[in-house]
Amino acid sequence: MYENDYIIREMTRQEVDIAMDWATAEGWNPGLYDADCFYAADPHGFFIGLLDNEPVATISAVKYGDSFGFIGFFIVKPTYRGKGYGIQIGNTAITYLRGRIIGIDGVVAQQGNYQKAGFASAYRNIRYCGTGGGNLPEGPDIVPLSAIPFDEICAYDKPFFPDNRTQFLKCWIHQPCSTALGVMGKDGKVAGYGVIRMCRSGYRIGPLFSDSPQLAERLFLSLKAHAPEGASIFIDIPEVNSAALELVNRCHMTSVFETARMYAGKCPDVTLNRLFGVTTFELG
Repeated sequence: MYENDYIIREMTRQEVDIAMDWATAEGWNPGLYDADCFYAADPHGFFIGLLDNEPVATISAVKYGDSFGFIGFFIVKPTYRGKGYGIQIGNTAITYLRGRIIGIDGVVAQQGNYQKAGFASAYRNIRYCGTGGGNLPEGPDIVPLSAIPFDEICAYDKPFFPDNRTQFLKCWIHQPCSTALGVMGKDGKVAGYGVIRMCRSGYRIGPLFSDSPQLAERLFLSLKAHAPEGASIFIDIPEVNSAALELVNRCHMTSVFETARMYAGKCPDVTLNRLFGVTTFELG
């Protein structure tokens, strides 16, 4: 049943922290400073459901460019589940993204509901856990991402994402308590990049993009070495990339969580064979 005093509106930046805390309680382990970058991507794309002025539901529906949107943070406070509040805020997100291809990383328990809402599964994303530390790989090809012109980073990023995400990237690669690295090819051009950031628990690598499995491994080991020795590190990989699976297995990582990347509308043409680490389940 629906309550007449249930109000859905845009979140303030401060209210995004509520969604971050709820995501932590769900075991999603967001980064300590993700919220600023998420909000920068689309300040109008975050919604909160209030019942008698109490937050009971959250969702994000972030617009990228002119053709793509991504839904995340779809959470109803446990004591209010099964009462229709999630359906209403979910419809708000769909309406906000109307006319676009919409992506979502659906947790296993909700994938059936997303299919009923028009989403089709494209592939599985699997989170792997390992330990940080280790030696930095030798060689001059690994450089701080800040040494690479931002326009070149954006151009390299383009095949891995369905539409423009410049505003998001500008914040993501410069957030506090993170390390962003690039790898340069023999031609002097960008051949991959990755970011590791501090999370509520341990550290997460994402994205991790590379022109080859060998360069992906060099980047991965470099990023891993920037986490404290023995600290937990996580990376989310698309299961369809067999080289990414081989990498996490070589590094003795174990799977701890999974989602299905699902789309409403045409499945975007993104480069999965060079995508070794998903940027974030919350915003794609």
